[in-house]
Amino acid sequence: MSKPLDFVTNELNEARAKNLFRPLKIVSGMQGARTVIDGREVINLSSNNYLGLTKHPKVIEAALKAVREIGAGAGAVRTIIGTLELHDRLEKKIAQWKNVEAALVFQSGFCANQGTIVALVGRDDLIYSDQLSHASIIDGCRLSRAKIEVYEHSNVDSLRELCQRHHDRDCKKLLVTDSVFSMDGDIAPLPAIAEIAAEYGLITFVDDAHASGVLGEAGRGSVDHFGLHGKIDMVMGTLSKAIGVMGGYIVGSRDLIDYLIMRSRPMLFSTATPPAVPAATIAAIEVMETEPQHQQRLWSNVEFFRGELRTLGFDCGNPETPITPVIVGDESLANTFSDELYAQGVFAQGIIFPTVPRGTGRVRTIMTSMHSREDLEQALETFAKVGKQLSII
Repeated sequence: MSKPLDFVTNELNEARAKNLFRPLKIVSGMQGARTVIDGREVINLSSNNYLGLTKHPKVIEAALKAVREIGAGAGAVRTIIGTLELHDRLEKKIAQWKNVEAALVFQSGFCANQGTIVALVGRDDLIYSDQLSHASIIDGCRLSRAKIEVYEHSNVDSLRELCQRHHDRDCKKLLVTDSVFSMDGDIAPLPAIAEIAAEYGLITFVDDAHASGVLGEAGRGSVDHFGLHGKIDMVMGTLSKAIGVMGGYIVGSRDLIDYLIMRSRPMLFSTATPPAVPAATIAAIEVMETEPQHQQRLWSNVEFFRGELRTLGFDCGNPETPITPVIVGDESLANTFSDELYAQGVFAQGIIFPTVPRGTGRVRTIMTSMHSREDLEQALETFAKVGKQLSII
């Protein structure tokens, strides 16, 4: 007799048989250029810890000091008694760093995207979204119940066509896009997007998760990178990638932030981040502002590694950031490629459908400032060896 959850077992068994299921990897100790994963030290090419700030002494000490003085948790949601002095200090620090009026910190970037989109638009409104928008944007758009119009990836002509089609529609219109796309490493054409938004009266919302700490002076992100201060209504960023801690944030006008405090459900119904998080994040931003060598070393590593991958004959697409995909195509082959790299001492995660479109399976590599030239050269030797064994190059 069948059971109600038999479909779960059946789908899992099918995925395992096709080499499409990926068990969780267990990390021991600090996450660095070389990391212990499932008991083996490997060269780590899959971390979002772009600047190595998770292990920076100033960041660690700030977190420890906050735990010793304030405790392990915040104790409540932000809107009751969970807003600590540290949260207030962090939000002021982020606003100053991003050159905006105000900021609001969330428990994660995912929460920030969902909570903001749902708070701003509803059933009678319209959203324009990039074809490759992050899952958190997609979920936020769906939860809002607004009409969603998807334009071709980074194609401003496609976006303009949709705007012209709906120009006479009387409703709130939100344009949302990633600045850096996490699977391909390319950058959205934000200057052109901002021009179209101004022309058609759109609210602009940019997901800066993979740009904060990476692009712009002192890691201020895509708006600073393109000189678009004052031309984007709101930006989301994470505190868990280049900044090296956890959480997310929204920056924009003071009125926007106060509105989100009143209307955003993750703000209203989820406990605030613990004291160690805002304390460590303040320290991390201060490091980015005073130690530019981390960002400089990151980009030096990116240019070297990506250039050598292409020289070896790998298809890396057209990335513009530290995210460099090695595109294989077949999903099973992409996972086999990842497994063989790991077996020979390099961890680079295989990425397959539904995270990327079918037929575009890949191994995604991410450079960090922590990698030495020796790390990268050893990784390249392994990529060449495994790539040839699997007839990828």
